[in-house]
Amino acid sequence: MHKYLNQKRRGGFTLVEIMIVVAIIALLAAIAVPGFLRARKRSQASRVLNDLRLIDAAVDQYAIENNKTSGSQVTVVQWTAYMKQGSMLYNTGADLFSNGYGVQTVDTLPKVPASTWNTLSDVAGTEFFSPYGHF
Repeated sequence: MHKYLNQKRRGGFTLVEIMIVVAIIALLAAIAVPGFLRARKRSQASRVLNDLRLIDAAVDQYAIENNKTSGSQVTVVQWTAYMKQGSMLYNTGADLFSNGYGVQTVDTLPKVPASTWNTLSDVAGTEFFSPYGHF
């Protein structure tokens, strides 16, 4: 009997096969990660846009309840009182990057803080934040 007949072949992956699989995974990750980062920034921009809408509504509500006219200034303490208690806007009057929205004016749309605009402008330009602009 042939001496190799009784030996069993050992299964496994060669180093080259493992390297090919790792290279494919790295290539897929390199393609996917920028898309995820862009989606994250776009989500942050949507959050800022929603904050601006909430601030606008809060300023309007404050003006109605306190008989304020167009052009009246509304401080951060005054408009944050009309936010949901415990929310980030209620607690800080700032966006998710800790940039304050500041004093608002009755019948004037709130604006995106300049630093936030600079951070998000590559994924959300003027048309995204319309009708709200930036400082």
